[in-house]
Amino acid sequence: MLNVFVGWDGRFTTAYQVCVRSLVSTSSWPVNVQPLVLPHLQAAKIYERATQRRGAGLWDVKSAAPMSTDFALSRFLVPRLMGFRGWATFCDSDFLWRRDIAEMVALFDPSKAVMVVKHDHKPAETAKMDGQVQTHYPRKNWSSLIGFNCAHPALRALTPEKMTSLTGRELHAFAWLPDALIGELPEAWNWLEGHSSPEIDPAAVHFTRGTPDLPGYENAPYASEWRRVSAEIGGRA
Repeated sequence: MLNVFVGWDGRFTTAYQVCVRSLVSTSSWPVNVQPLVLPHLQAAKIYERATQRRGAGLWDVKSAAPMSTDFALSRFLVPRLMGFRGWATFCDSDFLWRRDIAEMVALFDPSKAVMVVKHDHKPAETAKMDGQVQTHYPRKNWSSLIGFNCAHPALRALTPEKMTSLTGRELHAFAWLPDALIGELPEAWNWLEGHSSPEIDPAAVHFTRGTPDLPGYENAPYASEWRRVSAEIGGRA
């Protein structure tokens, strides 16, 4: 059984459903998919960072910055949610899985604490998704797909205190983890639409600028595949 946590945000439910459908349908292994739903984590007092609702989105008080999604920082709770046992994968909800996730899991290095695609992503655009600010920070999009070696002792550094004391940028840049413990995955597993080379055949397409159901992204590469999966689940084709 593969444990996969997918970010959930009520504004992007179709994206979440497409991500999960494509993930499960292409996997040769049973997949235990768990959504990261921020209100549930807050009610259980697992997520205790101070947040404020500002308009349609959330504001992270510690970082003094907007959260582009409700699950922007809850991904770093995955090792704790797993009881610091086994492996688990996190991905953003705007992924379209095209190949078997078991192939990716087979690449996980047990000597590493996390496995990521080490992008050099410096987006030129100033907005993304539904008009949200496109922020710039070191190691951008490394954390959009993470293989967590939950039993690795280095992940014990993600204490509740650390989770509330670090800024969002520090968390996303893995500033809490020695660089030597960050393993690298091939870019095909987190192929960034609008950034990654078209010569790469994506195993998983990441519509980081916006999924094909949002205005302006209807004709993005692999949009037809995304819409086909959306139609299968009764979403907008």
